Amino acid sequence: MMARTKRSRRSYGAGEWGRNRVRVFPDPKTGRYQIEWRENGRRLTQSLGHRDWMRAKRQADEVAAGFAVHQPNGAAESEPEPLTLGRLLDIYREEVTPTKAETSQRSDRAAARMFLRFFGGDRRPETLSQRDWDRFIRARRAGRVGPSGRPVSDRTIEHDLKFLIAVLNWAAKSRDERGQLLLASNPLRGLRTPTEKNPTRVVLSEVEYQALLGVSRQFDWRFHVALVLAHETGHRIGAIRHLRWSDIDRDGGVIRWRAEHEKTGYEHCTPVTAEALAALEEAQRRNPGAGDTPVLPASTDTSRCAGRSVVRYWWYRAEKLAGLEPKPGRGWHSLRRKFASDLMDQPLKVLCELGGWKTAKTVLQCYQRADEGQLRKALEARRRVSV
Repeated sequence: MMARTKRSRRSYGAGEWGRNRVRVFPDPKTGRYQIEWRENGRRLTQSLGHRDWMRAKRQADEVAAGFAVHQPNGAAESEPEPLTLGRLLDIYREEVTPTKAETSQRSDRAAARMFLRFFGGDRRPETLSQRDWDRFIRARRAGRVGPSGRPVSDRTIEHDLKFLIAVLNWAAKSRDERGQLLLASNPLRGLRTPTEKNPTRVVLSEVEYQALLGVSRQFDWRFHVALVLAHETGHRIGAIRHLRWSDIDRDGGVIRWRAEHEKTGYEHCTPVTAEALAALEEAQRRNPGAGDTPVLPASTDTSRCAGRSVVRYWWYRAEKLAGLEPKPGRGWHSLRRKFASDLMDQPLKVLCELGGWKTAKTVLQCYQRADEGQLRKALEARRRVSV
């Protein structure tokens, strides 16, 4: 029998997949522990009626042991229950998803729900084919599937399908407690994902940045600090809003970027500019703190970091105050592209370290864009051979 506790969330699994697997977890509404098991291919859940974690774990072990007792005619040694798409996604979300960054975990859960609604939880994953692949793409483009109920771009569809491919690839390399592969092979391997021919990747201009900077203190000091840090460090707004004072070494002029708040899961430290340090000093004056106190605290609870919806609101309000015409794709991430483009003359290895990119390929494909001035400068510097 196998039992495992997940550290990233309070969930405990006991028993073997396809035989006597059970799981206990807290009900998000009541806090009382629930026990979950499968019977005849159906997932069943029942409340344990208490909030005692150690007791819940013992009960999970006892129930799993009860399912595994000797069965007549060698039933315990019979073939395991066939793997369904629903069970495969459950396993993946329990074992792989918790190892990812917070935003990736949310994305995994949303994608899993979408594919379960579209294909059905009882679908055998090995039966997926080109027809299913094409059918999903058509439905997603038309807005007939997905949380928003609206048509989406090929870039979004590509992201969705990459999740499904990742799950199937993982299953084709992972074995159950009997040593059998979860899937003999990925049935969708080699199929082409749709790609956006001309993706919108807006680079914030220097004029636009100065306009936003000019109004940045008019409605919330936190927007000014976030704007300067995004411009000077090139990091995602998600990583910036999660900064705490224990991550800041003002004497050394260094910021630590924690892995759990980086999309790539890459923890690293970067030096910062005088402008960034000045913004951090302003944040300290506005809301003195130390240790794990947030640099950009929430309005209602200063022990928590500012939320995603709040920083989006800051951006839209600043655009209006600065008199900038709305432009699709212009947002916090356009500052990250500006950072990569501003430092185009630097070695790619240096740029990747400064901005927290894992590979230079990502920078070249998605972030850097030469402006007209840089193109003309390159032409003027071209070597000429006298004849």
